[in-house]
Amino acid sequence: MKGRIYAAGGAAIAALALAVAVTTVQAGEHGRHGGPRAERLDARHGHNHYYPDRGGVVHGVPGRAVSVEQGGGRYFYSGGVWYAPRGPSFLIVAAPIGVFVPVLPPFYTTVWVGGFPYYYANDTYYVWRDAENGYEVVDPPADPSVSTQAPPSDELFIYPQRGQSADSQASDKYECHRWASSQTGFDPTQSGGGVPPEQIQQKRGEYQRAMRACLEGRGYSVR
Repeated sequence: MKGRIYAAGGAAIAALALAVAVTTVQAGEHGRHGGPRAERLDARHGHNHYYPDRGGVVHGVPGRAVSVEQGGGRYFYSGGVWYAPRGPSFLIVAAPIGVFVPVLPPFYTTVWVGGFPYYYANDTYYVWRDAENGYEVVDPPADPSVSTQAPPSDELFIYPQRGQSADSQASDKYECHRWASSQTGFDPTQSGGGVPPEQIQQKRGEYQRAMRACLEGRGYSVR
């Protein structure tokens, strides 16, 4: 799923706990010897987007860059590409693991691991962190079951059969959720349902059946 942000949308930069600043750097489109930059196609996860080769040197960072400091070093992030100052120029580098950025690259691919979304671009994985109000650069997921298909939704549509009020519907749905979670060990409000990846599909089905039974017992039609 390209071009959609699953978690909270582009967060304000000032809200980041880490010191992050937006900086406009003189644009540069040429490599080490003044010729056109070498580019490669990143086809992983069907991403299919071109990026400049790492190790190349440019005279300036293109676009409106985000400046990030980590471990005494300074990096610039623009268009999904990471740069490190080298004298008067900039070296194209791998993204530093553990840094936070306020926005995703303009081109990214959402991949799912155990029901949890990662955002991928240019050999780099990002995950949304509520506590930091930003996206963290993380190591590639170790789970081999990476998919670009979103997991099945746990949302159930309920229809009151006894004229229940909106407040009663919300209360019944919450109480049934708590009961279904306690019976099955699956909680859709947690990453991966709070169960091992190999149990997600089975436990999700058990949870939905428990929710349906509970809600139907309280006078709802469930779809």
